[in-house]
Amino acid sequence: MRVFWLAFAACLLAACGGLLAVYVRRWLRLRRRCRELEEELEGLRRSSREGQARQKDLVAFLAHDLKTPLTSVVGYLTILDSRPDLTAQERERFTHVALTKAQRLEALLGEFFDISRMELRQEEARRVEVGLSLLLEQLADEFYPLLEREGLTLEADIQERLTTVGDPDKLARVFDNLLRNAVSYSRPGGQIRLTAARETAQWGERIVVRVENQGQGIPEGELSNIFQRFYRLDAARSTATGGAGLGLAIAKEIVEDHGGAISAESTGETVVFQVTLDPWGLREKG
Repeated sequence: MRVFWLAFAACLLAACGGLLAVYVRRWLRLRRRCRELEEELEGLRRSSREGQARQKDLVAFLAHDLKTPLTSVVGYLTILDSRPDLTAQERERFTHVALTKAQRLEALLGEFFDISRMELRQEEARRVEVGLSLLLEQLADEFYPLLEREGLTLEADIQERLTTVGDPDKLARVFDNLLRNAVSYSRPGGQIRLTAARETAQWGERIVVRVENQGQGIPEGELSNIFQRFYRLDAARSTATGGAGLGLAIAKEIVEDHGGAISAESTGETVVFQVTLDPWGLREKG
């Protein structure tokens, strides 16, 4: 009889131990899930705070950057309208200044709407095969009038038959922004270099596009900031070139949406922007 009770007690302890182990495992899973939910909630709070900060940036941009050229346009047009005694040369000069300011206003609004659409995710990226070599060659050709006007030259070394998968319009916007940036910050009579090639890395093939110019270098401490929204290395010069400090931020978002990476290097007066893309490009979502 004693043996029976000992065996019964042992079975009871084993059963209780098994139930305890089950409850402990469930408690640990519940605790882990609670931590995950807390992290998700904190992520949502952080995203909300970041969204509010970006909205404040956009409002500040509208209040400051748009006001200056708009005031100039209105001022010069008012002079033209109210001063019939202006000479032909004065009218030509004031008209040219007003047009220049209006073009700057157009560029600022374009950047603003680009970043707003991306922020609201209103633009769905297309996923098609992109002839990257042809796209870059066409962009280079389109820049020749601007380069000639600025006294610059462009050397293009683009490997043939480079292709990726993604949105051709968005990728064209990336390289247009980089080339315009190079034109704006090149020294007079300087040369811009555009190269594109397929390279092999440890993790496989990649397409590397580089835009290099000689001119205003970027201090090492500023390289990590230039892709931030509304960041301008030289506020006075940015005002002259018409940018709102959004072009590089837009390029970064597009490249990263395509599974790629963008970076910048600066040595002395040489600045190189590098875009790395996967030949298979934009991935299907989900």
